[in-house]
Amino acid sequence: MIPLIAKIKSEIVDPLISFLFVLGFLYFLYGVWELVRGSESEEARATGRQHILWGVVGMFIMISFWGIMNLICRTINC
Repeated sequence: MIPLIAKIKSEIVDPLISFLFVLGFLYFLYGVWELVRGSESEEARATGRQHILWGVVGMFIMISFWGIMNLICRTINC
């Protein structure tokens, strides 16, 4: 059972976490771009800040999930 869990983690979960982290980072960069591009409009700056915030939250969630998965795998020796 444990080799199956290790295989699922290495073949599915790790690449999925990496992909979602990259999406969060791109969303963060998009927010920075909106913030810089719309520096004259308060509404555009607010939108850019929201995208930056949610990008950081998404990256934090992915890093946390990755850490929890590694902790579980180390605990059950997979």
